[in-house]
Amino acid sequence: QVQLVESGGDVVRSGGSLTLSCAASGSIRGLVTMGWYRRDPGKEFDMTRDMVAQIGTTIRYGASVKGRFTISKDLAKNILYLQMNNLKPEDTAVYVCRYYSLESRLGAWGQGTQVTVTS
Repeated sequence: QVQLVESGGDVVRSGGSLTLSCAASGSIRGLVTMGWYRRDPGKEFDMTRDMVAQIGTTIRYGASVKGRFTISKDLAKNILYLQMNNLKPEDTAVYVCRYYSLESRLGAWGQGTQVTVTS
C-alpha cells in the first residue's frame, strides 16, 4: 500500500502564504484521487466537512478555502501540493494527505503536518 509523508507546515501570520507537500511512495498516475483534509483538535473529524481540496478527474475545494488555496500534483515526482494564500487563523489545523485508487479501491492517509496561523 502506498505511504504518504507530508511536509511544509509552519507558523505563519494572518495573510501569509504556505506550501504543503505530500510525497507518495508509489506512482500517483492513473485513476487516483488525492486530497488534503484538516483536523481540528476541538472537533470530531468528518471527511466531508473537513475536506480542504481534492484532485482526480475533477478538482474540488472546501467552501472556506475556495479562491485562496490551490491543489496540484507532480506526476513525475509523485508529489501532491497545496498552495495556501491569504491564510487566516481559522485555517489553523493539522493538514492530512489522502490517496485513493479507483482501480484497486485502496486508500491511504499520511500522518499530517501542523499549520498554525496567528493574528
